[in-house]
Formats: sequence, C-alpha cells, structure tokens
Amino acid sequence: MPNRTVVSKELAKLLGVLSHPHRIRIIEELRDGEKDVNSLQTVLGVSHSGVSQHLSLLRSHRVVEERREGRHVFYHLLQPAIARWLTEGLDFLEVTATQVNELREAVEATKIFWS
Repeated sequence: MPNRTVVSKELAKLLGVLSHPHRIRIIEELRDGEKDVNSLQTVLGVSHSGVSQHLSLLRSHRVVEERREGRHVFYHLLQPAIARWLTEGLDFLEVTATQVNELREAVEATKIFWS
C-alpha cells in the first residue's frame, strides 16, 4: 500500500476520533495539564460514564494517556500540540463565518433592492 494511502487512512481515523464536540472540549480542557474524570464531568456537564467513554476512545487512539494515583485516574494529552492544532482550526471557522455573514448581507441587500 502506498505511503500516502496509509497516512491518509490514519489521519482520517484521527479526525474521526476528534469529530465529537465533547472530545474536542476534553482536549482543550487538558491543554494546560492533567485532569480527572470528575473535573472533566463538571466542566463539560456530561455524565461520568459519558466522559469515561470519550476518554476511552481518545486513549485507544493515543490522544490521551492516563496516570493512576491510588483510586484516582488522571488524564493528560500524549502530544499537547494537538490542542494548538485545534485552536488553529478556528481560523477556518472564522473564514467560513465571514463568508456566511457576507452572503447574508448580500441577500438582505438584494431583497431590499428587488422589493
């Protein structure tokens, strides 16, 4: 299998793992350091089992790693740069939002002109 195909498939898997708002928020919450499930549950407003399921998926795809301290389990980003990468993705949203606003303004102006 050509290298590009292998890399494309792996990148698609990673993007699939990131394709849920709670998982993106978990990554952003872990940006500055480790947190336990209870802390993430409080911040996200999601059930304990829901947070655990998202963390399990992130862990299975090597996005987060756990550290046990007695009965407590703390999670941290395996590669913190992923949080910066997601923040850079906001640039794409900003461009789209600008285009949508420009289109909305053009439609409103056209409606007035054509009325």
